[in-house]
Parts: sequence; structure tokens; C-alpha cells
Amino acid sequence: MRKLRYERRKSRSAIWSFRLAVFSAVLFLFSALGHRFQAIETPDFLILAALAGALALLALLLAAKGFANLWRNGDKGGTRSLWGSVIALAVLAPFAWAAYEAFVTPPLHDISTDLVTPPQFFRAVQQRKAGMNPINDDVAQRAAMQMAAYPQVTGRRYEGSPDRILEAVMAVIEAQGWTTTGRFGVPGEQVETVVEAVARSFLLGLTSDVAIRLTDEGETTYVDMRSVSRFGNRDLGLNARFISDFMNTLDQQVNGAPAEG
Repeated sequence: MRKLRYERRKSRSAIWSFRLAVFSAVLFLFSALGHRFQAIETPDFLILAALAGALALLALLLAAKGFANLWRNGDKGGTRSLWGSVIALAVLAPFAWAAYEAFVTPPLHDISTDLVTPPQFFRAVQQRKAGMNPINDDVAQRAAMQMAAYPQVTGRRYEGSPDRILEAVMAVIEAQGWTTTGRFGVPGEQVETVVEAVARSFLLGLTSDVAIRLTDEGETTYVDMRSVSRFGNRDLGLNARFISDFMNTLDQQVNGAPAEG
């Protein structure tokens, strides 16, 4: 007498969960690398990242259905559902982090140490393209939000002439890996000297235009700074980190200790 063999069905949900999760991970990784190394523009990267996130979310839902099929019907696909959910969650992790940062940080993309007369941009204003955030010098509407969220974002006063402090500023720009785009004013001849640079975040290469202003006060030099995201209404705290990290490094470069704020 022949023995009956029970053939377990393969869960199509589990199969597609794994496939979509892998595809979303590859799409997000290559999009992020392309943006980091400036091969992909920010608006295009955001579209690709959103697509990768949607595919990862779909893969997670299919993984849940694959687990349900395994539990109810004994369908094959538990391993694929497991890996599909793990990879999908890994892809969705940056989105969860961004959502959290958007919740805990104010809707700002322009941060300045001077909330009365912020450092002016010269080169960045000319290089602004359609779709980029405009550079708005009216800080009255955002001043209260910035002071409440980032009280540590302040200027610095240093003992020394502007040309000496300027050397330190240029050294820190190089150390941070930023790109200098212009210098306006001559120390000793003008009261103010402004250095403009482009700053990019380490992982994703999110871009901000930065202006560093040195004001000659005679025996001291006061350094102000401003950082403006090129895209997005929320910077998720990135510009405040740019300024704080720069100023802390400048403190060490000038005198090796925190300077007066």
C-alpha cells in the first residue's frame, strides 16, 4: 500500500516578502551612496528613499501574512518571512529615526548664532536653484523656537586679531571636510569678514550652506555662524549640530579650551 505524502504549500507572501525586502534594501543603499557622493540630487534621492521605504513596508506586511499562513495552514516560508521582516525593518529604521527627530525638533532649516542680524550670504544666494529653500534674513518668526530648542548655539569671542582667528576658521573648515565657496572682506581693512562653505552630513550627505562671520572688536574677534539647509522644511537638528561641532572644534583650534560665549 502506498503511503500518502503531504506536500506543504509554499507561501507566496513569504517569497515576495523576501524579494521586496532585498530589493528595497539595495535601492535604499545605492540611492544613499549616490546621494552621499553627489551623483544623485537631493529631490531625486528623497523620491527613491520614499519608494524604498514603501517597498520595505509592503515586505513587512507580506512577512506577517507569511507567518499567518505558516501558523494556520502550515505553509512553507517561515525562513523567508523572517529574513524579509528583518531586512525590511533595517530599511525602515532610518525612517523611524527621522520621524522621531521630526517629532522632537522644531520645524526649522535656518539656524544662526545671531538672531538679530544673522551672517549674510553672498555666494549661496546666487547659487540657489528652483526647489531649494530661500535664504530669508527675517529671523523674528523663528527666533523663539531656536532659542528654546538650541540654547547651546551661540557665537564665540576670542582673544586675537581677525587674521589669526581666520586661519583657525579655515583650518577647522578643512578638518570638517567642508568645501569653501567664498571669502568676503579683508581682516584689518573691513570690520567684518565672512567665509562661506558647503557642509554635508557624514552618512547621507545632506547639504547646508554655511556662513561664518568674523567681527573685529579691536583686541578681540567675535565669531558668528549660520547654517541653512538647501532642501526640506525641517533639518532634524542637523544645522544646530553643524554649528555646535564647528564652534567646539574652533575653541580647541584657537586656545584648546572652551571660549567665552
